[in-house]
Amino acid sequence: MAYFRPPGPPPDPALVRSLTAQQQELRQRVRAKPLAHEPHLIGGCDSSFPTPETILSVFVVLKFPSLELVEKVYSYAPVTMPYVPGFLSFREAGNVVQAFAKLINKPDVVMVDGHGIAHPRRVGIAAHLGVLLDVPTFGVAKNKLTGTFAEPGPEKGSITPLTDAKTGELIGEVIRSKDKVLPLFVSPGHRCDQATATRLTLACLRGYKLPEPTRLADYWAEEFKKEVR
Repeated sequence: MAYFRPPGPPPDPALVRSLTAQQQELRQRVRAKPLAHEPHLIGGCDSSFPTPETILSVFVVLKFPSLELVEKVYSYAPVTMPYVPGFLSFREAGNVVQAFAKLINKPDVVMVDGHGIAHPRRVGIAAHLGVLLDVPTFGVAKNKLTGTFAEPGPEKGSITPLTDAKTGELIGEVIRSKDKVLPLFVSPGHRCDQATATRLTLACLRGYKLPEPTRLADYWAEEFKKEVR
């Protein structure tokens, strides 16, 4: 997800307490498990902020495993929550849900541009959305949010574990998606497990750094911005 990070005063402590409590409740609902069946449709979603006051959320749906584009939709709306570090999913989730509601073809699993459980409180945007939508989700992020890892090998397909620095818990995997490019951080969201998240990420690579569902969501976000400007 492409976040807008405005400068400003520290967040309201009462708001932080409320969001923390909501994340803790969401975390209790997150489930890690394999998909019930191989997906026929895979979704990709991404959000960006065309202006500091607005958000654009995009969903694409692709056939799997051919990755043929089936559908693309977006939702454009005012931003309703201030920027609070660690709680960025709350700025995006509502609008992403609105975009999902526009889909005629509902995906069997959704790849989210962002983190799943690889989050300080184990509820990144992919996990958050999975619980709200009650669909299988996993996150593919371009940057680490938390955890420790060894750099994977330089060739495409190299993988190393992403673990909690204190407990050693596996919270994701670090994947080299293209030779000699910076790696991706893949973690399960909801109703998905790590093995599935990693397998689907690798299966969706087509010569770019980003797998097709999130790459195309990002591409169409740029195209849809032309419509809302």
